[in-house]
Amino acid sequence: MEDQATRLRKLVERKNSDGAAEQPGGGARPEMAASKPGARVIAVTSGKGGVGKTNLTVNLAIALGKKGKRVIVVDADLGTANVDVLLGTSSKHTLLSLARDDIQLEDVIVRGPYGVSYISGGSGMEHAGEMTVMQRQMIFNKLAACDEWADIILVDTGAGVGRNVLDFIMASDEVVLVITPEPTALTDGYAVLKSYRQLEATQPIRLVVNRVYDIVESSETANKLIYTAERFLHMELKSLGFVFDDASLMKAVRRQVPLMAAYPDSLAARCVEALANSLVSGRQQQVKLGWQGFLRKFFHNMH
Repeated sequence: MEDQATRLRKLVERKNSDGAAEQPGGGARPEMAASKPGARVIAVTSGKGGVGKTNLTVNLAIALGKKGKRVIVVDADLGTANVDVLLGTSSKHTLLSLARDDIQLEDVIVRGPYGVSYISGGSGMEHAGEMTVMQRQMIFNKLAACDEWADIILVDTGAGVGRNVLDFIMASDEVVLVITPEPTALTDGYAVLKSYRQLEATQPIRLVVNRVYDIVESSETANKLIYTAERFLHMELKSLGFVFDDASLMKAVRRQVPLMAAYPDSLAARCVEALANSLVSGRQQQVKLGWQGFLRKFFHNMH
């Protein structure tokens, strides 16, 4: 794991990119010009599939866009193209298309509906590790222009602790870990944190508990993982917030319309908006639950 971390830093850390570096198999890496500080790069990841990670990413992009932020979503989920599916669109080119001489950044950025701009992972992402040094350099050079196109770049990684997932996590500035209250989601979320710790990563990592019934369940779930991470991994984990389990979300998925567009006044949409506020302001999530929230709490407390 330590060797992998070293290799990743050589590939993605701009501050160490001056000059040629020796590759593991011999040969020199082309020089990478240092870049100016630009967009915030936030990896959205999870320990297991099915926790709503991609859905959250797309809706966060919409919520951030409504706040005047220019956002690009990078679908890095190993060729499943879930962003395409959620938006009801399709893309001609993918991230790896940038390795071609005739493809430029503007060719792969899809100006999707609801103000969402994204780069599709498409098929073939699992072969990213087979690219030549020059192909990686070409992709790096073209993607560098994203700083001029976006204020925030959301990287929707795959689930689990595979090498591709960890590569994207290590290359990002910040990490959002999505879990649900199920015990398996907690266990798999801890596995992500353990791998993150073994790589000696330093990026701030924050927790989102998805599909919770009430705030108490959210706090209990988050605190379990926060306590475990502190005790056994000696790492600080902070909660970004939560998203209520909401029937509106499934309705939106079936319509292939993002929740923030289809049901902007739903409880789940209010939670996503609050998460976007937290990302922008750095303050703790505050959700205005409205009448639906009042009814939910009232009838729950009757038990």
